[in-house]
Amino acid sequence: MGRPKALVHDADGTSWLVRSLSALRAGGCDPVVVVLGAAAERARALADSADEVVVAEAWADGMAASLRTGLGALASTGAETGLVSLVDLPDVGPAVVSRLRAAGTGVTILARASYDGVPGHPVLLGRAHWAGVAGTATGDQGARDYLAARTVQLVECGDLATGLDVDTR
Repeated sequence: MGRPKALVHDADGTSWLVRSLSALRAGGCDPVVVVLGAAAERARALADSADEVVVAEAWADGMAASLRTGLGALASTGAETGLVSLVDLPDVGPAVVSRLRAAGTGVTILARASYDGVPGHPVLLGRAHWAGVAGTATGDQGARDYLAARTVQLVECGDLATGLDVDTR
């Protein structure tokens, strides 16, 4: 993108970070933990509706650093589940978040949104999976290897969004 995705704005001027936070809130997520990396101090000003903002100091190592940081912060909240989303999913809105959250609760839940049968984001992780995800997350792979080795409930959301992440302007 040529700049941190948290600082990218839609054509209407809405930042991707603010849009993502709004989707999570409207979809029923509480608390909301935001993980920042590059340009964290500039992006922090956009995250004022988050319950907690943490910085992945090793952000340059890839998304796994952000995932580990976020799960660590979420662990201190007492939450049983965490919904992991990305800032670069412009058409993933509250309806996708809400549908995924409705897939289940509890410490063992493992579900993810799918779009026309293709697994994507967000991902719903029960607390029992957090240490395993954090332990296997490397580089830009995030939880991919962990999820591939388990049975994951797919929640079809292709009627709500494409789920495509945006990596170029």
